[in-house]
Amino acid sequence: MAAEQEAVKTEVKTEPPAERRGRARWFIGAAVVVAAGAALVMWHYSGRVSTDDAQIDGHITQVSSQVGGRIVKLHIVENQHVDAGAVLAEIDPRDYQVAVDRAKADLADAEANLAAAKTGIPISATSTSSGVRNATGGLEQAQAVVAMSERQVEGARSELTAAQARLREKEATATKAARDVERLKALVAKDEVAAQQYDAAVSQADAARASLDAAKSDVVSAQAAIGAAEHRVQQARGAATQAQAALQESKTAPEQLQVTKSKADMAEARVKQFAAALAQAELNLERTTIHAPTAGTISRKSVETGQIVQPSQPLLAVVSDAEVWVTANFKETQLKDMRPGQRASIDVDAMGGQEFRGHVDSIAAATGAKFSMLPPENATGNYVKVVQRVPVKIVFEPGQDPERRLRPGMSVQPTVYVK
Repeated sequence: MAAEQEAVKTEVKTEPPAERRGRARWFIGAAVVVAAGAALVMWHYSGRVSTDDAQIDGHITQVSSQVGGRIVKLHIVENQHVDAGAVLAEIDPRDYQVAVDRAKADLADAEANLAAAKTGIPISATSTSSGVRNATGGLEQAQAVVAMSERQVEGARSELTAAQARLREKEATATKAARDVERLKALVAKDEVAAQQYDAAVSQADAARASLDAAKSDVVSAQAAIGAAEHRVQQARGAATQAQAALQESKTAPEQLQVTKSKADMAEARVKQFAAALAQAELNLERTTIHAPTAGTISRKSVETGQIVQPSQPLLAVVSDAEVWVTANFKETQLKDMRPGQRASIDVDAMGGQEFRGHVDSIAAATGAKFSMLPPENATGNYVKVVQRVPVKIVFEPGQDPERRLRPGMSVQPTVYVK
């Protein structure tokens, strides 16, 4: 045994120098390769920044009712895809159609009054000029007044006809309102309708009765106006023999013409007022049909057929399929070399980490904390420095998602290549 150990020692001591140099070169080469690999990895990852605090965003439009009423038709279901302008729901349009018809009747009445008022202007102007020219010819002026008064009689009769037509309309409206009250009275006793709806019907009935009373007063006034106009005709005929009275009347003719023009201006203003009311009524009728503001997918549907909705009540949301992007909340320490336009890759968790191409679109003007409901007040209490996050918008390159599988809210992990 001692002899063998002596032999081994002899062999170690006598190892050739060439072998020792080869082994040293091998270790040195391995160290160089490891160092180069580490340097390559450091260089590779030093030119990119990434975060897992990111999600997909998109355009989500809340759809609300602009008018109130009962939903009579619902054309969509949850998660259904719709085109822009597609009909989503319909509100009972009957009340709004009645409002349109009423506004049309009011406008027609105002236009008739305007036409009558404009007819009186040239008559008054003619009367004025003839009175001034023929201040000493009382008979001719009186005859012109007679003709004007006779036309006023016809105008008063036309007004009576219009007032009687309005009276019939108001009677129908009051009758309908009273019947509605009777029907709702039985229903509210059974708690089948809200007391508020019954009170509204009672108020409408009272308003209808008031309008009916006013219409009756208009008829009486129109009848009185006819009598007054006929009386003026008789007076004008008697004035034909009184030149001095005709002369005094001619002196007031310019003022009478101004009054007639003022009445015409008032009639024209009422025409504009009722035209605006008609436009509003037609707009409300049009709003009983609710359309999709944009193409997308129906979400958060909270309306059903038969439901009574109020103006501005949210009904559903439309998630637009036109564009999606990534909102990535990078640490402020990662933004040193980040610029708009830089290339980015996005890994989507819902698709097993599938990678999408994109680029940096913009960097927010403030940190996310500044837009929170209760932003931090660093000037109060003890201050602890916290690394803030800044939202960065990253857009997808087009043509990567033809099936529109990317949805707002999905978690992603974007990587931005800053070098």
